[in-house]
Amino acid sequence: MSPAEGEVPEGQPVDLAVDDVTGTSLTLSWNPPKYIGHTGLAGYLVEYRKESTDTWVAVNKDVTTKTVLVIKNLTEGDKVQPRVKAVHGDGAVGTAIFPEPVVIRQPIDPPKIRLPRNLRETFIRKVGQQLNLSIPIQGNLQPTITWTKDEQPMDEAHVNIRNSPMDTILFIRKLERKDSGKYKLVAQINTLVDEVVIDIQVVEKPGPPRNLKMVDVWGFNVALEWQPPTDNGNAEIKGYTIQKADKKTGEWFTVVEKCRSCSYTVSNLVMGNCYNFRVFSENLCGLSETAAQCKDTANIPKISTPYNAPIYQEKDFTEAPKFTQPPTDKTATVGFTTKLFCSVRGNPKPRISWLKNQMLIEHDPKFRTLTNEGICTLEIRKPSTFDRGVYTCRAVNALGEAVADCRLDVKSVFNLPLASST
Repeated sequence: MSPAEGEVPEGQPVDLAVDDVTGTSLTLSWNPPKYIGHTGLAGYLVEYRKESTDTWVAVNKDVTTKTVLVIKNLTEGDKVQPRVKAVHGDGAVGTAIFPEPVVIRQPIDPPKIRLPRNLRETFIRKVGQQLNLSIPIQGNLQPTITWTKDEQPMDEAHVNIRNSPMDTILFIRKLERKDSGKYKLVAQINTLVDEVVIDIQVVEKPGPPRNLKMVDVWGFNVALEWQPPTDNGNAEIKGYTIQKADKKTGEWFTVVEKCRSCSYTVSNLVMGNCYNFRVFSENLCGLSETAAQCKDTANIPKISTPYNAPIYQEKDFTEAPKFTQPPTDKTATVGFTTKLFCSVRGNPKPRISWLKNQMLIEHDPKFRTLTNEGICTLEIRKPSTFDRGVYTCRAVNALGEAVADCRLDVKSVFNLPLASST
């Protein structure tokens, strides 16, 4: 069976391809011929020749049945053209030649810029700070590095750029607002290109708010309004800080921080005082260096209200005598002095007297009476059995009289007979 007209020539390997090229080798692959005679296929021979020569160099002296072969020991920079011969069993040969010379060189990895995570979003720095960006670049060859800012070449007098096989460094000693922008980094090796864009925002403190004015004053409240600053410091305004000062002391106190709107009502002001107000704007760098101060002074009027002193009725502290603790019954021993106690209150201070069996005790040296802070004491010196009886304490003042009784019992002490001796 012979190949049909228009197909690959008889016995020639098909799909000859270069799979890999290094600085010293070349890898070929192919498929068997579409037509193989009844004698079969013995194997393949691989050859190559350098550009501008007609001499073919054999790679394998003996035929191989493999369909992949590596041509080694080549010289980097040479251009070689390979071919593969299919050797049939009857000695016939079908040859497939690679259509164009192949340059022997190390394969080039495309450059890869490894952008640090903190540079993948807007990179914010303050005016006056340093900028030192070190960005790694991967690749087996050193790429050509190009930096641009907003699609314009970099100012080499202001920006320092240092490149190495491993990375590129962008350095600015002292940042200014004009350094804000989109910095484009391009790494290129031949036609292989990788690029990234870094958005750098240089910020500073904002200017003060504009047109601060007092809208209304009522009661102990003052309504303020203002407009955003002309210069926001190249950063979003995060809020406003409002302060007040009593005209008497001149000391400033913060009323509120991070007020988001451009108006605020200051409350709880002291009536009768005069106040000044000022407002600072704030961004991520902090408060503005100066504040917008209100030209007007808020005078919080004092509301005069007549004071009517309350009328209190005088409390009557007068009280008739009353025993808070009456005397209690008691048992005494003959010859041992004893005392009777009670407590009484009253206003005016009551006059205290003691009675024995309804007889007033006066000027008797056997008895002594004491009264101290409402505590009434009757002392009976060396009582005898004749001192038994009912004792009465009587308290008298202008509002009345109170009496309280108790009973005193006096026992004798008997001498017991001594035991007789044996």
